[in-house]
Amino acid sequence: MIRLFNVYYPTRTIVLLVTEALIVSGSFLLATAFVLGPDTYIALNYEYGALKILTLTVLTLLFSYYFDLYEPSRISERWEIYFRLLLVLGFLSFLLSAVTWIFPEADIAHSVILLGLAFLTAALVAWRMIYEWIIAKPIFRENVYVLGGGERARSIVDILSTRRDIGMHIVGWEANTPEGPRTREHFAAAIDDSQVSGLKINRVIVAMQDRRGALPVRELLKLRFDGVVIEDACDLLERLSGKMPLDGLRPSNFIYSEGFRVKPSQQIMRRLVSTLAAAVGLLLFAPFLPFVMLAVRLSSPGPIFFKQTRVGLGGRNFEVVKFRTMQTNAEAAGAKWASKNDPRVTRIGGFMRKTRIDEVPQLWNVLRGDMGFVGPRPERPEFVPWLSEQIPYFDLRHMIRPGLTGWAQVRYGYGATLAEAREKLEYDLYYIKHMSLGLDLLIMFETVKTILRRRGAQ
Repeated sequence: MIRLFNVYYPTRTIVLLVTEALIVSGSFLLATAFVLGPDTYIALNYEYGALKILTLTVLTLLFSYYFDLYEPSRISERWEIYFRLLLVLGFLSFLLSAVTWIFPEADIAHSVILLGLAFLTAALVAWRMIYEWIIAKPIFRENVYVLGGGERARSIVDILSTRRDIGMHIVGWEANTPEGPRTREHFAAAIDDSQVSGLKINRVIVAMQDRRGALPVRELLKLRFDGVVIEDACDLLERLSGKMPLDGLRPSNFIYSEGFRVKPSQQIMRRLVSTLAAAVGLLLFAPFLPFVMLAVRLSSPGPIFFKQTRVGLGGRNFEVVKFRTMQTNAEAAGAKWASKNDPRVTRIGGFMRKTRIDEVPQLWNVLRGDMGFVGPRPERPEFVPWLSEQIPYFDLRHMIRPGLTGWAQVRYGYGATLAEAREKLEYDLYYIKHMSLGLDLLIMFETVKTILRRRGAQ
């Protein structure tokens, strides 16, 4: 896997993206050469043709990203890949038609974009077919043995079995073997069987929940010296899922980890970026503010803005500001999380929550310093003592400023139960461990997609 902005991406995904960037630029370059012939050099270098092709490439990749073509885990059927690919090309064609009709000079030359789209459609569909054929070949897959028979091992097997983009093939695991002293004998026998059958193991994932007296150290050392990768299941799960699983998490994971370092210089830079992003956001939203205020006022009786106490940096309380999306008596029976199709939410409020418009006033909290632009979402003080008691390491969320958006928001969504709050914490811990300016910018970028796709809100 390849690490970018402190997030791990499958090598296959990076190869897919880079190849498609070359295909897009190559299709429009070929169309330019076909139409202009010897004048191609002039169009590319003196008439901004190269810049236009670069813009077309970025637009195509953005549309592909928006339709989850680089996140195969979100696509259930293979035919859906080609359907979404045609949607990308359709949206791109519509956008380019509108732009060239309004601004004819945006075209590289007469009919170049039209011809380039024809080349691109054929090339992308053919490439996706070739790509699916290539990744199915055993030579491009790692043979993996999962050492362990508990829930952690099962979760590893489930992930690797469903995610073809990772490129790992399970050749064995101890599904029906209880962990204990017999694990050594079973593992040694499994390795011998694989060698006899000619099936080379490339990676061993150690997923044993209790390793005392059961870990086959001698066999693992031999494999390690033979070039086999030996990896801990928790580390692999963290890379694959983008979260730190709480099961099996120990204080030593925090003490000896390279992450969880809150550097003052880093926090100053993050604070400057948050302030700048909040100021720009408020300026861009200012023209729409009167219309939103009027919509809230007409939706139901009550104030336009809604203030609520939340827990912030160091466990200190502050008041968060939002547009009101619920009836004024929504919590007459006491505080509770919002639920799907919550009857307390007004009709306009439902739309505002889906599009995150109700969160815009929190930009003021970011300017004040109560929140950062990126960070764990602030929880209500009514729930914090209970959650801290039920979920280990929950208080670690308060070691940094809460955020308007965050890693858990773009990767998971809204948590309205104890189990969902636990899983959101796993994403928050990953963010705190790998916190950096690059990761913050990535989260801001993915937040736009989350809002446009209306994911994770209730």
